[in-house]
Amino acid sequence: MISVAIIEDIKDIRNSLKEFISMQSDMFCAVASESVEEFLEANLQDTGVDVLLLDIDLPGISGISGMKFIKEKYPEIDIIMVTVYEDHDKIFRALKAGAAGYLLKTTPFPKLREAILDINSGGAPMEPIIARKVIEYFNSESKSNNEKSALTSKESQIVNYLVDGFTYKKIAITLDNSIETIRHHVKNIYKKLQINSRTELIKKKLN
Repeated sequence: MISVAIIEDIKDIRNSLKEFISMQSDMFCAVASESVEEFLEANLQDTGVDVLLLDIDLPGISGISGMKFIKEKYPEIDIIMVTVYEDHDKIFRALKAGAAGYLLKTTPFPKLREAILDINSGGAPMEPIIARKVIEYFNSESKSNNEKSALTSKESQIVNYLVDGFTYKKIAITLDNSIETIRHHVKNIYKKLQINSRTELIKKKLN
């Protein structure tokens, strides 16, 4: 039997989730709380918690911030975010904080059941739209890294000199080039990295 817990502040949604889980022959609802604080106060040592369905926007401690405390008390727990939010920021903050799954509140109950079984078996259930956003994020990161690697060896040298505070004149002397040649290289560097100033270059180099 899979022990499932719920943290959801909207009573109707919380009760619907509890009722659905209680109807399953291979899982039961250990607790249904309206806040992280209430969940942490519950004594679940006897039943334990295998899977937690966790909302993000909660009274008091948010679902994302609360994962730290939840994981401290139940380190083996698998957390599925069940939320209305589908923006990149919320998704990646939740995954970084420890969520292993991310579903929207519009997920049909049969799909929710599949997600609970999946995560309990070591999977990472996500809505297709959420999975696409994850893929888009990593594709954009890969594109950014490819742009950086597109710099020539000489351009990379110039980037290092610029970050170190060299003037165009000093870089030109060091590389035995004219100042105009250095300006041309810098223009290409800024274009490739999609920046407009030395300050932005330094920030990008440090990240």
